[in-house]
Amino acid sequence: MQTEIPEVEIGGVKSTEQSKYGFKQTFAALKYRNYRLWFWGQMISLFGSWMQTTALAFFVFELTHSPAYLGYVGFAAGIPAWLFTFYSGVISDRYPRKKIIIITQVWMMFFAFLLAVLTFTKIIQPEMIIVISFLLGIGNAFDATPRHALVNELVEKEDLTNAIALNSTMFNTATAVSPAIAGIIYALLGPAWCFMINGISFLAVIVNLSRMSLEKRELNTERKSVLNEIKEGFLYLKQNKLLLSIVSVTSVLSLLGMSLVTLFPAWAVKILHGDSTTNGFLQSARGVGAVLFALIIASINKYIVRGKYLSISVVILPLMLMVFSFARTFAASVFMLVLIGGVIISMFNLSNGLIQTNVEEKFRGRILSFYTFSFFALFPIGSLWIGMLAEHFGTPTAIIINSLILLPFAIFVWLFNPKLRNAN
Repeated sequence: MQTEIPEVEIGGVKSTEQSKYGFKQTFAALKYRNYRLWFWGQMISLFGSWMQTTALAFFVFELTHSPAYLGYVGFAAGIPAWLFTFYSGVISDRYPRKKIIIITQVWMMFFAFLLAVLTFTKIIQPEMIIVISFLLGIGNAFDATPRHALVNELVEKEDLTNAIALNSTMFNTATAVSPAIAGIIYALLGPAWCFMINGISFLAVIVNLSRMSLEKRELNTERKSVLNEIKEGFLYLKQNKLLLSIVSVTSVLSLLGMSLVTLFPAWAVKILHGDSTTNGFLQSARGVGAVLFALIIASINKYIVRGKYLSISVVILPLMLMVFSFARTFAASVFMLVLIGGVIISMFNLSNGLIQTNVEEKFRGRILSFYTFSFFALFPIGSLWIGMLAEHFGTPTAIIINSLILLPFAIFVWLFNPKLRNAN
């Protein structure tokens, strides 16, 4: 006897529960050629980027033996976000985003090669790493906003949230695999090879961007002053309570939740008594969780109240951070980081999707610049803060303090922000 599969009507089109969460829905955005070029080019480049990120953090700790110095490097990388992110939003609305991204990718490729050469020749010093981190931060400040906004030009609107979720999947697939490989390469060949591989990997995204054929979008041709256009974006954000709530949530998350990753090298060495390979596996554990949760979001995003799941994730995160602070074995640390990575990426996926589907096109670049500012500008401050806490009170205590600050905010969001909780 066959069981009848119930039908569900979505947007006037009937589908079955079987196809509702099927393979095609999970990877719907990949049917677009331009998005496929973006996806695979970014995937290769991100493998290199995460190799460099993982190796550089451990290299800094190896040179200085200071958790606080890890915070200094993260803070230096974030200073350009304070200076240039809002300006990048205006540029993203005024000029072709593909060209902007190619320029920023070439910029960051140059400094990856420079880092490799300085390390190969043993000229590198901690102070040089701070300067190079600042210069790489300039590239990130101008790259992040058009990179988020470009996705809207690669797929149809009905597949936009799926594309955003797949972006997170590719990002975190690299996060899951690349740090572990970086840890092994670091142990066998040294950090310079991790930096060299990253420089080479930028070619994949540069070549694939060049191969894209995009429809010409309507650019913002009104040549007001940059400050006036930024002010217009702020006023628009202030008037749209939903978007303001989302940016506020991502800001606090970046400041107090994401900063945990800054302490991975210190956790690997001081708590788990490990080495660069241990550090790589901690980074990878977070990435594994993020990939799993990103794929789930990609499959179900059209059928859930996204604001509700975002609000729940905000409450769960500080509780998980608290539990992680008491982990003292490699297995327990990895298990908790899989869960933490999944919750964090769910929050960013849902936030990004809600912003992209609720913002007017003429403000897209500027509003996304506020969203990227919440990460690239506030995460480094969080890194500096938690690094200093760890230096004075120890790594586990620093994580406990952050989670205790984050928890009241999470409860407030759940209890007193029904607009966000019911958003879709």
